[in-house]
Amino acid sequence: MGFDNAMWHLDQGITGFFGQWNAYSSALVTLLLMIVSYQIFTRQDPDTHPMLLARQAQGSPVRQEGESPVFRSHAAPHGMPLNSGLNVKDAGASKWARGRDGDLRDVWRRAINGAPEGEGPAGKGRILTVLGREKVLEHSLVLTSLDDVTRQINLVGQHIMDQGGNRVAIYLPNSVELMATLFACSFYNLTAIILPFDKSDDAVISMLRRSAADTVIAAPGSFPFDSVVKTYPSLRQLIWVVDEGSKHMDWNEVPKGMGGSVNVSTWQEIVQDQPVDAGRELPPIENQTEARDVTVFWQGKPGNLEEMVRFTSANLVSAVAAQIFAVPTNQRMNPSDLFLPADSLANTHTLVLTLAAIYSNASVAFNSVAEGAADLALATQGIAPTIVVATPRALLRTHAETTRRLGSFLNSKIHWLQTRSLTEAGVMPAASFLSSLNDSAKPAVGTSPGKLRILYTAERVGAGSPPISSAALSDLRVYTGARVIYALTAPKVAGAIAQTGYYDYRVSKGNCSHFGPPLTSTEIFLKDRAAHRTTDDKTEGEVRFYIDPLYVSCIAETNWAQWQVVVRGPCVAGNETAIGMIGRILDDNTLAYA
Repeated sequence: MGFDNAMWHLDQGITGFFGQWNAYSSALVTLLLMIVSYQIFTRQDPDTHPMLLARQAQGSPVRQEGESPVFRSHAAPHGMPLNSGLNVKDAGASKWARGRDGDLRDVWRRAINGAPEGEGPAGKGRILTVLGREKVLEHSLVLTSLDDVTRQINLVGQHIMDQGGNRVAIYLPNSVELMATLFACSFYNLTAIILPFDKSDDAVISMLRRSAADTVIAAPGSFPFDSVVKTYPSLRQLIWVVDEGSKHMDWNEVPKGMGGSVNVSTWQEIVQDQPVDAGRELPPIENQTEARDVTVFWQGKPGNLEEMVRFTSANLVSAVAAQIFAVPTNQRMNPSDLFLPADSLANTHTLVLTLAAIYSNASVAFNSVAEGAADLALATQGIAPTIVVATPRALLRTHAETTRRLGSFLNSKIHWLQTRSLTEAGVMPAASFLSSLNDSAKPAVGTSPGKLRILYTAERVGAGSPPISSAALSDLRVYTGARVIYALTAPKVAGAIAQTGYYDYRVSKGNCSHFGPPLTSTEIFLKDRAAHRTTDDKTEGEVRFYIDPLYVSCIAETNWAQWQVVVRGPCVAGNETAIGMIGRILDDNTLAYA
């Protein structure tokens, strides 16, 4: 009887439910099914495990009094040496033997020979020179095609040696000749001095005096030859890098009254006046001497004297190796990439990344107009780069312009959905019909939108570079479709001290994003300052940090102690330096301004 009653009630309930069914019920159920199906079929695993973002660096188990623990990348744990080089294995060496750290000469040898079997993707890159907006000159890097750049390296290096040169100042915009001179100095035992381009006459003369240069390689119209000859008698040799339209002029003549102590020649004459077969082979590895230092000038705030820093070749290759290992194996630079330095090669962060691209056999494009360009779209015209190094100012301008174009209700909601996928699901937003509605407002980076995959930029300690918030970095990832890596750089550190993780898409509060964990070539610790000290049970103090008021003022008052950031490692000039920054380590063991 009870069972019959239950069945009767069930029958009545079902009959009543479907008796009230109408078109609205059908629409609601259909919508519910669509939502559930969409969530099931579009669900993606995050690009990286969240636990890897929760602890991005490893602190030492003990610390010294007045100091924080020493923090290292998980890829260079405590008890193991920091990444000191490229692990170059010479021909005939055992497969299991540890390779040499290498130097700049090994970077170029890798470029012309390609990666050994089993050590990387097969293939060789190219070097492109972009002239104006449309014309692109290509220099092949295939060894059997009589490599033009290798020939320039040999002939220019030998010429400087024959003329008694020793310390070579390079005063050029981003160009093939700048890189060729740098490699020529490493192969022919010369000291390279990279001068920031487009500086005042007094600044150029000051840098030449401080670096004791005896040879200058420069572009006509930019180098104050008359002033230098009058006020800097130590100059013995000048090599002009003449463009195509000025080859017919006589650049060897020394102006009257200047004396004949300076030997003037042109890059084109040095290369073209030699036999065609000359300079095809690089000097042998056997019995080569240790590579000479590379001197750079850290560009501080406008009006301040640039700081001269001398890096050993070991410092530079350590930084190059760290940048290669900072990216997941399946995302590293390879022969299918086109790399564009849209920031000055006089900055070691840009220089190190360019050397890493050359070592990885990626193609590299040089554009003198792109150097430090504030307009990212203009800097990439005529090519389709996959990896770009840009200034913070260029990225902030791109961010502001794109945000202004996405002001409509529909555009903003589509952007919100893409940001949600990025920050909450941990997945780079995929192209879809909905996202395509915003494509016309997004920045045109290169001739093939959507091809860009990595965008590097760096905060320069004490140089007045505008800070970038984590929210702005997230927007830039959505706008460009590329992963944005934000680094921290300082005068005596080659490359970067720390940089955000490849898959770190998180957004936090504040005007300044964190800078991620240290690279494999550095370790950092924070040192007590003034009367504020940290003990095992107490942290106290007031932290204040001021940024260039032209952009934003960022003042933080917390209960953290005042910390002076100290960096150690094989990529640091002198192996250890205090970078002049007050910082702190966040809960996820990333470095940030205090």
